[in-house]
Formats: sequence, C-alpha cells, structure tokens
Amino acid sequence: MNDTVNSWLSKSREELDEIYCNATPGKIPSGDTQGTAILAGSVFSKLVAFLAGVYAWQGKKFDLFCPGGQAGVLVNKITFFSLTFIVAKVYMDKSWLDQKDTIVIDYSKTSFFAKVIRDEIREIEPGVYLGKVWWGKKRILDFALTSKSAA
Repeated sequence: MNDTVNSWLSKSREELDEIYCNATPGKIPSGDTQGTAILAGSVFSKLVAFLAGVYAWQGKKFDLFCPGGQAGVLVNKITFFSLTFIVAKVYMDKSWLDQKDTIVIDYSKTSFFAKVIRDEIREIEPGVYLGKVWWGKKRILDFALTSKSAA
C-alpha cells in the first residue's frame, strides 16, 4: 500500500474531505489500479481496509477510449480472485461534494446491482486518487485507488 494511502486510514472524514476539496481532478486513470476501502474516523479502518482488500474489492480496471483519455469505462475487481465485475462509465463532471470538477464513476446505466452508486475521484499525487462513494445522494464511504505504476 502506498504511504499516502496508508496515512489516509487514520484520518477523519472531515480531513479526507479537505484533501479531496483542495485537489484537482487530474487525469482519468488508465489500466489496472489497486483499491483501498477507507472507513474514515474508525479505529477499525486498517482492519476494514485489509479485509475488504482480501475478500471483497481490490480496485478497478480502467479502459479509456475517448480522444484525449477524457472518458471510458471500468470494471471493479471483486473477491480474492480479482474477478472483474460491475461495469461503470467514467467521465469528468461536477462533484456532488463541492461542485468543482471531478472524475465521475457512474454505475446508473451500466449495472443492475450498483445503479444507485456514484463514485468520484481526484488525483492527489501522480497515480494516487482519493475517492468518495455515494449511495443516491448520501455519502457512505471513502476509498483510494493507486495505479500499478505508483504502487
């Protein structure tokens, strides 16, 4: 796990929001990323990140196909076998958190199981992204993505 991502596991939701709000979207990731679930403000955040990474969600694989890498699709890597499952559209739009530009991961038209989920990510340092998970309009979780080259 990247040192930056590891430091996020001990931060509060407010601290993570501040990092996210002070960042720009950066470029949309391309290819394979490693994911880390972040249960902000919990004494169990490192345990949750470990268990989620082993048994539930390992990250996302991005496929950018629009000119200039401005949009594409992704699939999530699920279970300890990293099976690819749950497709989403990826594009730039305004964040629901602060109405600034962000990278949106939109499941509404691509997934029966996750159609109420919307993720937003911003690049905090090269290849390292901080994300917000929305269930409808309610924020439920934070996460990190690290490109394989930055890991």
